Amino acid sequence: MLDSFRYTMRSFVNFKHATLSLPAIAVALLLAVTPAMVLPCLAPIALTHAASQQQAAPAQQAPPQRATAPQESTTVPTGAKPSQPPRQQAAPKQAPDKKTPDAEQELRHMIEESGNDRAALVRNLEDYLKRFPDTPRRVEIYRAIVESAMQLHDSARAMNYAERIVSVDPEDVSITLLAIDLLEHAGNDAGLSRAIDYAGRVLDRVQKSPISAKSPRVSAQEWQENKKRVTMSVYLIRGRLWKEKRNYDAATQDLEASFKLLPNAPAAEKLGEISELRRDFPRAIENYATAFVLPDEYGIPVDRAEARRKLGNVWKQVHGSEAGLGEKVLAAYDQSLAKPAKTIRNKNAKAPLEFELRRVVTEKSAEKVQEQLPTVKLADAKGKVVVLNFWATWCGPCRDVEPIFDQLGRQYEGNANVIFLAASSDEDESRVPPYVQREKIRSTVVFADGLDRHLDISSFPTTIVLDRAGNVVYRSDGFNAQTFEKTLNNAIQRALASGT
Repeated sequence: MLDSFRYTMRSFVNFKHATLSLPAIAVALLLAVTPAMVLPCLAPIALTHAASQQQAAPAQQAPPQRATAPQESTTVPTGAKPSQPPRQQAAPKQAPDKKTPDAEQELRHMIEESGNDRAALVRNLEDYLKRFPDTPRRVEIYRAIVESAMQLHDSARAMNYAERIVSVDPEDVSITLLAIDLLEHAGNDAGLSRAIDYAGRVLDRVQKSPISAKSPRVSAQEWQENKKRVTMSVYLIRGRLWKEKRNYDAATQDLEASFKLLPNAPAAEKLGEISELRRDFPRAIENYATAFVLPDEYGIPVDRAEARRKLGNVWKQVHGSEAGLGEKVLAAYDQSLAKPAKTIRNKNAKAPLEFELRRVVTEKSAEKVQEQLPTVKLADAKGKVVVLNFWATWCGPCRDVEPIFDQLGRQYEGNANVIFLAASSDEDESRVPPYVQREKIRSTVVFADGLDRHLDISSFPTTIVLDRAGNVVYRSDGFNAQTFEKTLNNAIQRALASGT
C-alpha cells in the first residue's frame, strides 16, 4: 500500500508540477522516500520562520480563516482510531490586536522549547491549539503535527490531523492522499468509506484538470502522460479500498479502469483475488499470470513470490497439479510483450481530399487547438490549393527546409485559397510535439496519418502541391536550397491560376 501511495504522490507532483501552491511540509511529504517520511527539523524551522515573519510585520492583517476550530480536544491518545472525521465548529473570538503578538511569541517559545524532541513538539503544539484554537496558524500547526506523528509512527494522530486539514482545505491533494493511505492502514469500515470518498474527490479533480492549468516547464505530452499515471494509480487505490469493503463489483470496475489506462501488476493481482473469491478460477489464473509476468514499470512493485503462490494454488485447484503451468506463464509473458495493433488511420481513403489528419498539439498551441477542431479534414480544402511538406524529426534536411517552408507560408497567410501543412511521418509520435516546440515551427503541423503511404512518400523532405480538385500538380523529393522556394512558389501560383 505504501508503495502505491508514494508512487501516486510523486506522479501527482509531476502532473501538477508548479501549478499548485502546496505548503513546504506537504511538498516534502510528497517527495519522501522512507516509510516514516522523515522530514528532520522542517516543522520547527517552518513554524519559527512564520512566527518571526509575523512579529517582524505586526501591522499586517492576519490571513482570513478558512475553517473554524475543532470541537473536541486536540489531544488524541496514541493508537486511537477515530471512526468519524473531526468536526469543526466556531470557537469564541479572542480579543484581536492585543493577544495576537502574544500568541506568536508563545508559538515561538513552544517550538524552541521542544528542541529536536518530536514528541515534545506534538505535546506543545496541541497545548497551543487548546489555548489559541482560532489561531491563523492552525493549518500550519496541523501539518507540523502530521509530520512529527509520522516520524513517531503514531499513525492514529497523523490520520486525525490529516483529516482536519482535508476538512479545512479539500483542495490539498497531497494531504488527501496521505489521509487515504492512513485510513486504509487503519482498516476500520467507517475509515475505509471516508478514504473512498477522498479518492473520488482526487480522481474528479485530476480528470477535470485542463491542460491550460499545467506549468510552462512541462510539455503537453509529459503533462498528459503524468495525468494518465495519476489517474491509473488513484483508480488502483480506490479499487483496493472497495475490495477491502467487500464491494467486489465496484472494486472490479476501478481495477479494470486502472489496468486499461496502464497495464500494471498490482491491479491484475487484485483482480485475480476477486476472481478467486468468486470461484471464477479461469479468470483468476489469467489475472495472476499477468501479475506475475508484468514488469514493475510504474514504480509499484508486486510480490512475485506471492503472485506465484496464488497462481500455483488456483492452477492446482483446476488441473490437479502444476503440469502445464509453465506453458501458461510463458504465454502470459509473450502476451505482455506483444504491442497492440497499430491503428490504421484513413484506411478507406482513396484520394487525398478524403483524408483527415490529426493536429499536433504542443504546449504553446494547446489552448489554440482547443478552440479549433482536433483534425484537419482535407475535404474542407476542396476548391483551395494545399501545400504539403512531409518530414520527420530524425531527418537532417528537414530542418533546413522547414524555415523556408514557414517563410513561404507566411507570404500566403492573407490568401484564404492556400493552405500550408507540415505533415510528420514519425513512427514515434511522442517525439513530434517537443520537436515542433523546440524548432519553433509556425506552420500548421499534422500527423501524416496514412497520407504519406497513399502518396508513396519514401524520402524526406518531400513537398507536394494539390490543386483545387485535389490532384497532385507538383512534387519535390529532397531539397535544393537554391531552387526550393522559387520552384514551390511558382507551382502554387500555377495551381491558383488553373482554378480561376
